[in-house]
Amino acid sequence: MADAGSSRARYRRILRFAARYMVQAWWFELFLPRIGLSRLAARGRAARLQRLARRFHALAVSLGGLMIKVGQFMSSRLDVLPPEITKELEGLQDEVPPVEFAAIRALAEAELGAPLESVFASVDPVPVAAASLGQAHRGRLSPADAADAGFADVVVKVQRPGIEKIVDVDLAALRRVAGWLDRVTVVAAHVDLPVLIEEFAATSLEEIDYFHESRNAARFAENFADDPRVRVPEVAWERTTRRVLTLEDVTAVKIIDLDGLRAAGIDPAEVASEFATVMFDQLFRDGYFHADPHPGNLFVTPTPGGQRPWRLTFVDFGMMGEVPDRLRRDLQAVMIAVASRNGKQLIDSIRDVGVLLPSADTAELERAMTALFARFGGMGFAELQKVDPREFQAFATEFGDVIRSLPFQLPENFLLIVRAVSLTSGVCSSLEPDFNMWDAVEPYAAQLVRDERGNVVQGFAREAVTVAGIAARLPRRLDDVVTRLEEGRLTAESPKAELRMRALERVVRRAVSAVLFAGLFIGGAVLRPDEPVAGTTLMVVSVLPLLHAVFSGFGRR
Repeated sequence: MADAGSSRARYRRILRFAARYMVQAWWFELFLPRIGLSRLAARGRAARLQRLARRFHALAVSLGGLMIKVGQFMSSRLDVLPPEITKELEGLQDEVPPVEFAAIRALAEAELGAPLESVFASVDPVPVAAASLGQAHRGRLSPADAADAGFADVVVKVQRPGIEKIVDVDLAALRRVAGWLDRVTVVAAHVDLPVLIEEFAATSLEEIDYFHESRNAARFAENFADDPRVRVPEVAWERTTRRVLTLEDVTAVKIIDLDGLRAAGIDPAEVASEFATVMFDQLFRDGYFHADPHPGNLFVTPTPGGQRPWRLTFVDFGMMGEVPDRLRRDLQAVMIAVASRNGKQLIDSIRDVGVLLPSADTAELERAMTALFARFGGMGFAELQKVDPREFQAFATEFGDVIRSLPFQLPENFLLIVRAVSLTSGVCSSLEPDFNMWDAVEPYAAQLVRDERGNVVQGFAREAVTVAGIAARLPRRLDDVVTRLEEGRLTAESPKAELRMRALERVVRRAVSAVLFAGLFIGGAVLRPDEPVAGTTLMVVSVLPLLHAVFSGFGRR
């Protein structure tokens, strides 16, 4: 009964918080402007939003559970929330005290079906990491398990006791709040909150299923099985359940430990470049990526005498993202537009991704993107730091309302991509202040352009072959028609049929010449970069059928 009572109290506390600030928002953002007091409402808006974010931060830390995840989730919803809120929640981490080891021991033993001493050679009671959904302890496998697994040192990740019930309560409260907000026209016009909550729920439920995380780790490892740049911890499957995850301990130099990297003879700038490349490989090559690459989940492992002097090591595979083929193609178009600083192409590509609703008027957004590229395009983090803050403020003032007023919402997959790229940029900038994300993007964009050009050329070549085949068959088919006419096997009701057939023959032969010109010219264009003599010859020869196609009918008119 006490547990049920605490769940109800938690549920009500979340709803009270939401109701209080919904009423506040209604008063300042809807009621006061309607009675002509817009200036009064706007005067303290930034301060109100910051207070709201700070109080939610405090609520999340005190409740733990999904509330911290909600804060982290909201901090990246730049499409939905104003910057005063996202900035305040940006640094929200799992600021919760660790669970007593006795409770962790009890849950782990219940899951594994045996005392910890008989399952592991040792388990450190002091956690190496504590989070809102679980905590991790270092340990060693028993000699028999170590022999089977091929490693002895492990990290044992155990769910916080009762977290499943807490997640259920939190999700129920969030669904209730989303239902309230969905009845507000201003909110419903910009974001489908019930759908957003269900996306968040699916991600959260996956995070507390350690079998799911184990499969994620195995799939990620398979993608990089033959890649000397990346290391992934192996799973000790015999000591893993839905609530206990046992992984190889791959702890090494933390990726942003600059002194540690230099002491190991590793250049942080090289790590930044390699890390960015590996992340883009996941996004645009594999279509399966680590969606939470923050510094705590990344190590650099020295490999003396190995194929490479060091490797990037990823841990924590609870949050992974997928890029379906269609989305990957659309994102490639976005990347090309960004690399070419093309505002219009970027807006068109974003619309293709599905971010902008069909009703969106994008003229102002296109102007904003063009202005953004013109002023800040190509700048690295260090260069941006030297820009007068007043310029950023002026840009935000001019275009911030435009962007927030548009009816768009980032799909969940796209949100994880934005999160991954944002964290990647932050880690790279910590490693190398002068790191320029454009430099990491542009080689991919250049390759995409080459691939796209190759696809176009291949398409033209295939079309030329098809057209040439049709052109080669047309004279024979025309001769068959004429032969059948001469032999009387083709009847015609009109006495002028023969004249019409001759006219048709001339038209078809001119069409054949036009087709041959196109085939020869395209074939020459395709061959010319690699075979200049043959390519130029084909292009010159293509003039003959062109002349026939253009002039053959004049003498008979």
